[in-house]
Amino acid sequence: MAQAVAAREEQLDRWAVIWDWITTSDHKKIGLLYFWTSLAFFFVGGFLALGVRSQLVVPNSAMMSPEVYNQFFTMHALVMIFLALMPMSAAFFNFIIPLQIGARDVAFPRLNSFSYWVYLFGGLLLCSGFLFGAAPDIGWTGYTSLSSSQYTPGMSGDFYVMGLQVLGFSTVAAGLNFFVTIVNMRAPGMSLMRMPAFVWMSLVTFVLILLAFPALAIALFALMMDRNFDTVFFSAADGSVVMWQHLFWIFGHPEVYILILPAFGIISEVLPTFSRKPLFGYSFVVFSGITIAFLGFGVWVHHMFTVGMGPIPNMVFATTTMLIAIPTGVKILNWLATLWGGSIRLTTAMLFAVAFVGMFTIGGISGVMHAAVPIDYWQHDTYFIVAHLHYVLFGGTMFGLIAGIYYWFPKMFGRYMNEAMGKWHFWLTLIGFNLTFFPMHFLGVDGMPRRIYTYPSDFGWELWNLVATIGAYLLGFATLLLVINLIKSIRAGQAAPNDPWDARTLEWTTTSPPQKHNFDRTPQVRARDDFWDQKYNRTGEDAEAEGPEEHIHLPPGSYIPLLVAFGLMLLGAGIIFTLWLSVIGGIILTVGLFAWAFEPND
Repeated sequence: MAQAVAAREEQLDRWAVIWDWITTSDHKKIGLLYFWTSLAFFFVGGFLALGVRSQLVVPNSAMMSPEVYNQFFTMHALVMIFLALMPMSAAFFNFIIPLQIGARDVAFPRLNSFSYWVYLFGGLLLCSGFLFGAAPDIGWTGYTSLSSSQYTPGMSGDFYVMGLQVLGFSTVAAGLNFFVTIVNMRAPGMSLMRMPAFVWMSLVTFVLILLAFPALAIALFALMMDRNFDTVFFSAADGSVVMWQHLFWIFGHPEVYILILPAFGIISEVLPTFSRKPLFGYSFVVFSGITIAFLGFGVWVHHMFTVGMGPIPNMVFATTTMLIAIPTGVKILNWLATLWGGSIRLTTAMLFAVAFVGMFTIGGISGVMHAAVPIDYWQHDTYFIVAHLHYVLFGGTMFGLIAGIYYWFPKMFGRYMNEAMGKWHFWLTLIGFNLTFFPMHFLGVDGMPRRIYTYPSDFGWELWNLVATIGAYLLGFATLLLVINLIKSIRAGQAAPNDPWDARTLEWTTTSPPQKHNFDRTPQVRARDDFWDQKYNRTGEDAEAEGPEEHIHLPPGSYIPLLVAFGLMLLGAGIIFTLWLSVIGGIILTVGLFAWAFEPND
């Protein structure tokens, strides 16, 4: 009897833990939810990539049908961009930013919870097309009129439209939330020019999100109307199909910086810590990030040089594309100067950060090449573009995010990751990455089109496709090592102190992992690298870095954000399946919003 009671109590405790995670408004738990979910989607995207490479490993392959292949390469891009890379950055936004600015939580904790659940439901909606044999197959750019109901009938295009529409709500809500958090909730003494570089690059990212995503939302809404209600926003008859390209790339090129700027911020935290030097040219790093964001809205037409807009638009946008290389080059020089003469510790995080600088530089150089219109005409829609894109987004964004995982893991979980396994992971990733994507430069120059389903045996593309596929499988094995390292380290890793790296910023002043309220007292910031300043420059009373005791208020958890997110997902799903689902989703959404508005906050 006693055993049955104990088992029952254990089961109740387990459900209480699950319910706590479902209803949480704690930014750290939401950050961990983003972390594990984005890692799972990263494996989905990686599986799709291996499918693409397996199809292309030999000429005249019939492993996949053309229809399935189109679904694989389209969903690979959508999953990696919208469900893996951006949400992995969001995991660090959630967990790290409030700690770095000395806040107890974000400005709108329940909106934060809502953002995560919309991301999860939107990701499931987008990927559920595979269950119906109707996953998006039109490429991640969704060009009209290919994406119209005339040329892509059925549910495939609708999964694309509604999946991205729902995901857009998550991104914009998170961007607004963290913008307000950084502007309004910094600790006393933390002026804008005392903010950590990661916070600065994140702030610039949120501005980009709030300005760029509405263009995508407008384009997707118009495409939804064309597909389902016979409007003619993007009509081939009058040439307005090009308007889709303008709307998409006004979003799409800032999206590149939405993906890469958080990684810039991570690198700007890791390099100084393991070089034992302040970030060289902090002000230049900050203002170059702002300049990148500003110029990022004036270069979108370099994706459209082959459309035929004429020499004057091509010349103007070629010039702005060349200009944007300047602030990017400034950052690279500042990172190299930070390393120069430093007392360097080659931890796994540092190795990934240094490799980031090299790999991103290669991607940046190949990108600037396409500011020259004749070169772009030659290489447009070839595998050279695929190589460039992946050197920026994997060699850049993903290397930066992995550096962040190894750097902040002790803070997030209170344990060290295994450094020996981490170094194996690094070298296999670096080798596999270059084996996979560098040969694509040769394939592109040799004329291999991107998105090609198969190729004949007499084109001379066999060798480099074989090398790229071997590299892709090596990269997949390396990523598996990362997951093994994560799981083993969480379970049995060496316990980490609060400040394992002798770091510079406020997140390392609290416990590892942080307590629910983050800080017992609100930090008082007196310098840019405030924690170094506390440890090495202040003495006696001057070393006091915390304010007086204060009342700590944290909002309770709530299931309502999950309910509202579920209603929003049903609203989108109804456009794909039946409008009755939209009616049910609309009712749930409306009831949930009213309940949210009147729910007590304490």
